[in-house]
Amino acid sequence: MAYFELQPAEADLQQLSEQYWQEAGEREQQLETAAFEAGEAIRGGEHTLPNLETIVRWKSERVVHYLIGNSSENIKSALAIAASPEAKTEDAVKALIGLRGVDISIASAILATIYPERYAVLDYRALEALGHARHDVAFYAEYNAYCKRLAACGMVRAKEDLPAPTALHALERALWQWSKHRAD
Repeated sequence: MAYFELQPAEADLQQLSEQYWQEAGEREQQLETAAFEAGEAIRGGEHTLPNLETIVRWKSERVVHYLIGNSSENIKSALAIAASPEAKTEDAVKALIGLRGVDISIASAILATIYPERYAVLDYRALEALGHARHDVAFYAEYNAYCKRLAACGMVRAKEDLPAPTALHALERALWQWSKHRAD
């Protein structure tokens, strides 16, 4: 079982979450907004390459070109599984990583845009803020569950005027921002 230890002080999480958005450039803000709009469209049944591409562009512009190697049917099938409210985390991740250009971290971003209240993005900065850096499907399931427990504690509040207005996504922003400040 993975072990997570929150590195930033709990009292700093809300401020870090807000700094993340304030310090993000206009392009990053636009990409994130578009990604969560695409996730909402997927949740609504639009299981298309353009929606998938929008999300992948937000997390990793360099892998977008790999997506065209997937058939429309494979994309539709993987996104349908990922968007299913009954899908287990492991099944949703496995369906997505079956697509060309999608690894575990990209799959987690896709899931987070579809269901921002259920899934956290597996990001190296957020992992650093939790004292960890290992990636596999079982690890992501544990990481996601841990982040959901932290978000449920009320340490950080959702920002209604930002994309994915959930405590879980606010926590992700805080963890990422903590790591960025540490790297600077």
